[in-house]
Amino acid sequence: MNPEPMLVQCAEQPAAVVRERVPMTALTDFFGRVYAMVAAEAARQDVQLAGPPFALYRGTPAETVDVEAGFPINGTFADTRSVVGGILPATEAYEAVHTGPYDTLERTYTALQEQIKAAGKTPSEMMWEYYLNGPSDGPDPQNWQTRVIWPVA
Repeated sequence: MNPEPMLVQCAEQPAAVVRERVPMTALTDFFGRVYAMVAAEAARQDVQLAGPPFALYRGTPAETVDVEAGFPINGTFADTRSVVGGILPATEAYEAVHTGPYDTLERTYTALQEQIKAAGKTPSEMMWEYYLNGPSDGPDPQNWQTRVIWPVA
């Protein structure tokens, strides 16, 4: 069972990211390619990764999604052709940690949306997920953890 969503204040966090419009069916391949690319470029620039990989989504996912994926960083990142500096914004948000396979994340998003509406607030068109552990940490999806952050407008 996942814990109840809670209201949090997120501090601004510099990041190194790749942003693309990706078919939903290609997200796994996109993440595999992008996280390796961002980590390699950060290492090349001697920029320290400051947390787990994340994906920031803009708008409601449909057949394709506008997604920015990468890592929080400490320091300044010099843009390249494909990897650029980004910012996870300072914001008021609701968060919940989802435990289980990615195909059940919708339940956590529904709980977050219900909590936001119950508080009389409006969910933002942007949300992000931190992948605390996943397939590379073990094959059992019941143990995967995703921290979902959904800002309020």
